[in-house]
Amino acid sequence: MDPKKGGGILQSTSKRVRMIFSVMASPNRIDILRILNSKGPLTYSELKSLAGFKSKKESGKFAYHLRKLLRQSLVALNKSERRYTITNLGKLVLSLARQIEERSIIESGKMYVRTSHDSIEEFNSHKIIQSLVREGSLPLELAQKITEEVENRIYKYQTTYLTGSLIREMVNSVLLEHGHEEYRNKLARLGMPVFDVQEMITNVDNVDNGAQGLFFKAGQTVFAENLILNTLPKDVADSHLSGDIHISNPGIWSLLPDTIFFNLKELIEDGIDLKGKFLGVTRIATIKTLDNLMSSLSMMLSLASKEASREVIMDGLVQICLKYAKNITELEEKLVGAFATSSVSSKYTKEPTLVSFRIQLGSEPKIVQAILSAYKNYIKMTPVPQIGLIIDYTNGKIVDVSDIIAEIISLGGKVQFSKDETSYSGIIRVKAKNSTSSINLQSLTINLPRLAFESNKDETYFRARLALMMKPALSAMSLRKKDISDLTRRGLNPVLAANTQYMQRSSVCLVVNLVGLHEAVFNILGYNDQKEGQEIIYKVIQTAVDVAEKKGKEMGDLVVVTMTESDGTSRFGSLDGEKYGKMSVNRSLDGENYSEGVVLNASELGSMSVKTDKIVEANKMAKILNGGLLIQLKFEKDAKIEEIKKSIEKAGDLVGSFRPLKEVPICGNCGFKDEKLFDKCPLCKSPYIVS
Repeated sequence: MDPKKGGGILQSTSKRVRMIFSVMASPNRIDILRILNSKGPLTYSELKSLAGFKSKKESGKFAYHLRKLLRQSLVALNKSERRYTITNLGKLVLSLARQIEERSIIESGKMYVRTSHDSIEEFNSHKIIQSLVREGSLPLELAQKITEEVENRIYKYQTTYLTGSLIREMVNSVLLEHGHEEYRNKLARLGMPVFDVQEMITNVDNVDNGAQGLFFKAGQTVFAENLILNTLPKDVADSHLSGDIHISNPGIWSLLPDTIFFNLKELIEDGIDLKGKFLGVTRIATIKTLDNLMSSLSMMLSLASKEASREVIMDGLVQICLKYAKNITELEEKLVGAFATSSVSSKYTKEPTLVSFRIQLGSEPKIVQAILSAYKNYIKMTPVPQIGLIIDYTNGKIVDVSDIIAEIISLGGKVQFSKDETSYSGIIRVKAKNSTSSINLQSLTINLPRLAFESNKDETYFRARLALMMKPALSAMSLRKKDISDLTRRGLNPVLAANTQYMQRSSVCLVVNLVGLHEAVFNILGYNDQKEGQEIIYKVIQTAVDVAEKKGKEMGDLVVVTMTESDGTSRFGSLDGEKYGKMSVNRSLDGENYSEGVVLNASELGSMSVKTDKIVEANKMAKILNGGLLIQLKFEKDAKIEEIKKSIEKAGDLVGSFRPLKEVPICGNCGFKDEKLFDKCPLCKSPYIVS
């Protein structure tokens, strides 16, 4: 190579580097690069405003700096869009400037802070004051006093390395020492200990949905901590932590409702404008054919399941199928496909969100039969179904469909029978005037055995304690309603927002759940006489309903009381065992956990009548409870289809609602399902058999 040419290249490169360093010498130009790097493409006026050149006098100065950056190819202009962007070279220069700035702080011997914003900054006590005032709402004088004490402690350590989290811990420690616990809670850094994060990654085989499941579990932990620290009133938070009440899924308490009742016909035919909130989908297509209907149905079920933590109940499937189906066989085939493709539901709890269809008996028998046949085929091909059926037999007879539903139950289908509009968990839909949908906020369960333990066998005191506990709990539920309504209005739940006009066109119901009532009355309060004990049970339920109605009127909310299942019963038993002794709790249990609603054994149903004590008690409880009673009809593992058929027909004559409960063995390895599956899967030979 010609030395003269080589020298020319070096001189040119050296000049280029000098020019770039001259660009870096201006804080204004570095700021422009930072803004473009963080904000993305911007117009001239947007960039000028964000860079702080707001007056007309500064226009020339801003234009000068921008020209410098353009000439050195650190910033580029998209001429068609008239927007400026940072180039790869600009990003490299920005990174170099940041490294030089950080190294200069370190080499100076000054104290520096590695922040949570991926930067290193010189320690500045004024930023502590600003955080205390802005985040913790401390008075300025108190913030200055706390900061002075923290600063003194920092300099005592004689360290040049600090982190934002360490400073925050020291601030919170000083606040606690001075008795400012409320301020400390506002400033607490939410998150997970390093050990817990490492354990989560180590035990990744126990996490569903891969990396998304990890993110969700970590995020739920953060939101749950925020709920306990800052959202719930202190007395309610303490009641939850101590086991007097149980809040299910605290991580999503303020984000999502638990159960939603939708009218499917209105959802699909009126259309939903999602505004691109879900994977770029903007609007459900117009329905003209059965294929259009099935595509929209599949999409709607998947989207709606994201907006409830427990269940979405769809009404109107029979009517909409009648409108678009010309051939029953074709309808059945298409429905199987729609059920299968939409059954990848969201999973916010241990169980995925259930989507249930309410099927009314007594009209359109061919359409009803097609839907049930499609559901049976779906159940055959699905190990754990995420779609359920609510069979409304108000105007029809169970005997008309008992053959096929008995088969569905034997295959592990999820079916609830009811003469009211209920959810799969047995909670009654409460409708308001002109409402097109209903929303249930439940997830709050009261530990009745705990109240009984602390009532010295005095049922009057027991009911008084129940009333006292319900009032603050309902106030917390009312706050939850406001939080969810606000987030829905702002677009967090777009399907719900579009269908309810930000929850104004829907009835929102606050639900309080009671568990362990039977154990509380008979085993702890000590009522041995069946009839006397039953009367106390009715009085307790009536007390809860009266308090709910009165408190609801004060708050302007609709409040109901129910007795259904809860994921808090095992936790209640564990905490009560620690507090009162395991022997005391075990003697108080009728089964493994505190009772949830009522359980009827199918094997005993044949000898029962409407005058049988257990049936009388169940019907009376259901009548007093304004939110619903879950009655489960329990079958043995080896129950035959004919037995199931006769039992559901008999149960329909005895009670107003019930849910069949039958364990169906499933291979945990390949998903094969068969009632004769016991020790080993015949297909994959796996011994991992689950129910």
